Amino acid sequence: MAAAAAAPGLVFWRRLLGLLPGRPGLAALLGRLSDRLGRNRDRRRRRPPWLLLTPLLSPAVPHVTSPPCCLCPEGVHRFQWIRNLVPEFGVSSSHVRVLSSPAEFFELMKGQIKVAKRRVVMASLYLGTGPLEQELVDCLESALEKSLQAKFPSDLRVSILLDFTRGSRGRKNSRTMLLPLLQRFPEQVRVSLFHTPNLRGLLRLLIPERFNETIGLQHIKVYLFDNSVILSGANLSDSYFTNRQDRYVFLQDCPEIADFFTELVDAVGDVSLQLRGDDTVQVVEGMVHPYKGDRAAYCKAANKRVMDVINSARTRQQMLHAQTFHSNSLLTQEDAAAAGDRRPAPDTWIYPLIQMKPFEIQIDEIVTETLLTEAERGAKVYLTTGYFNLTQAYMDLVLGTRAEYQILLASPEVNGFFGAKGVAGAIPAAYVHIERQFYSEVCSLGQQERVQLQEYWRRGWTFHAKGQFTGTWRPRSPL
Repeated sequence: MAAAAAAPGLVFWRRLLGLLPGRPGLAALLGRLSDRLGRNRDRRRRRPPWLLLTPLLSPAVPHVTSPPCCLCPEGVHRFQWIRNLVPEFGVSSSHVRVLSSPAEFFELMKGQIKVAKRRVVMASLYLGTGPLEQELVDCLESALEKSLQAKFPSDLRVSILLDFTRGSRGRKNSRTMLLPLLQRFPEQVRVSLFHTPNLRGLLRLLIPERFNETIGLQHIKVYLFDNSVILSGANLSDSYFTNRQDRYVFLQDCPEIADFFTELVDAVGDVSLQLRGDDTVQVVEGMVHPYKGDRAAYCKAANKRVMDVINSARTRQQMLHAQTFHSNSLLTQEDAAAAGDRRPAPDTWIYPLIQMKPFEIQIDEIVTETLLTEAERGAKVYLTTGYFNLTQAYMDLVLGTRAEYQILLASPEVNGFFGAKGVAGAIPAAYVHIERQFYSEVCSLGQQERVQLQEYWRRGWTFHAKGQFTGTWRPRSPL
């Protein structure tokens, strides 16, 4: 019965593929979905009863080399091992603000640009071309103009990192939106366009616009203004400013975090193509070209550039942690205030996870798999995603551990592809099919009470939020 039920779905996908002459990118995407559905069906048939041993078979948690810290807030010890992979930043929760709406996100960005004195750093997949995006560009132009006309001119610098293929789509695109800034403020504005090293040669020549974006993208979303940072999944596009629900965390006056993300965006910018005022691009002097040069040499150089930033920041933060919590001359808050340091003591810990697989940087993957592996009985894990497409490793961990899972995903109606013309309009149905296959497996294992799926729906909105939260039923301090 299971095989008979799955067969129509696969036939459906193959028929869709037959409708795609001249659209190899989307055909490849749907082909991978079709193959994945077949593999999942086969895995479900032969899934062994010892699946519950999955956590024991998963990679070990990275060894914690730092000594336990009795001065850190209770509960932080579970996550201290992450500081062996990335820098650990301690901040006060009073400096952390979670935004609730796209409009709040948009207004905050414009307000922060207007008051920025030293730096504006923006990393996104792309910048849209509508009136709201133009309003954002106008804010940048006004801030730069103001910095030049001030009685004491500021050293304001603007650095923007986007994806090359997505940012070059169409005649009017991210590049054309930003050219006036480059032409008017060439010494203050930098626009970097990341080009995946996987799109090269004949592949780059044959795959048409839009579909070439399926090969690889720059997907960092960080918006930084002087010492304040917005971490988000939102792109710089009108729907993300109006009716596309995402997540946004505003870290106010956090100089160490702002410095780190400035250095990270600079590093990725250095291995990207640089946009010039005449709409041409060039590589940074001495850097291997991402698609014309040797791929292995480029990836090796990019890995070193990015990992140098991560490792140097990690070392700095470990030293700062030792001085703050392990020094024999530890200052009280009153002493610190008297010395001029008025920042409250840290009670929130931030670990920026980086994933750049072409450069063999898979920190996010390691940490996520470890967190899922360590989710013990009594823990509750919340996962949210706009597109339900968990890797097989993640699905096995969800099904093989004893934690309770609450998974929130987009309903078909709030998927960004819903109602799209042509075959793209079938993509929401593909995710629904994957979701149903996964939930059927949950039910076949009798775990529907432990693993629950919910769909986000809101009239006139789309859903793009992604994240994970792990908690326990036992009372403990919030992290």
